[in-house]
Amino acid sequence: MALWQWGLESVLAVLVLLVALAIALVVRRRWIARDGGTFELSYRMRSVSPGRGWVLGIGRYSGEELQWFRIFSVSPKPRCSWHRKTLEYVGSRDPEGIETISLYPDHVVVACRAPEGAVEFAMSRPSLTGFQSWAESGPPGAEIR
Repeated sequence: MALWQWGLESVLAVLVLLVALAIALVVRRRWIARDGGTFELSYRMRSVSPGRGWVLGIGRYSGEELQWFRIFSVSPKPRCSWHRKTLEYVGSRDPEGIETISLYPDHVVVACRAPEGAVEFAMSRPSLTGFQSWAESGPPGAEIR
């Protein structure tokens, strides 16, 4: 087999893998959104440097939990999740400095408290309203904070 044929087959194999990955990402996104309640939700995984450590993702309300999925992953499982009883809304602010480039446009940074410490999310203002409602509400008989 000629060298150019090996090269052509290699290029075709890479293209097939890229198309398969793109299809897997679309199918995964549809799978996550099948029950509704999904929204664009960025999560600050590392807060060592100011304005850095943000990872784009998708949030989903699943009963008493807020689940977070990385946007560029093929895993069907959430990367992180927080229970409604342990997650407390602290406040929100506009993105500052490098955050304006790292996050989706028109998103606000939301500060929360959880048992593991401070947690920061970024979401749109309508999503923030939904998040506040979800965090403050609960099923009948649940204890009020």
